[in-house]
Amino acid sequence: MRRRLGYRSMENGSDEINMTPLIDMVFILLIFFLVTTSFVREAGIEVNRPSAQSAETKEKTNLLVAVAADGQVFIEGKHVDIRAVRARMQRFLADMPQGSVIVVADKDASTGATLAVLDNCRMAGVKNISVAAKKAE
Repeated sequence: MRRRLGYRSMENGSDEINMTPLIDMVFILLIFFLVTTSFVREAGIEVNRPSAQSAETKEKTNLLVAVAADGQVFIEGKHVDIRAVRARMQRFLADMPQGSVIVVADKDASTGATLAVLDNCRMAGVKNISVAAKKAE
């Protein structure tokens, strides 16, 4: 019976490669990539953001609210009626009292729809509200 590193002899004389170390290494690499990957959260719809000279990058966001060009409102990618925004914000604050909200409004969206979303967020008690814009070159 012969023994070599990484091989296991079978009863019938054929050699078999031990796959356990390879599988362990693949799982460790998978965990490493999952931990080090930063996930970018989007509003759930394609929004053409306006540009601004004073735009800043915000590191931590808890909730994204999108206002489409036609005035439709989306919270975390799900269509929401404008009248339901306040109730959704109150539920959000019940879960995360110090939560922040970013309103991602399309540059062609009406000011009235955007202000209605901002107003509903304020009336629900959200203290930290931002409006998204892309950095102007």
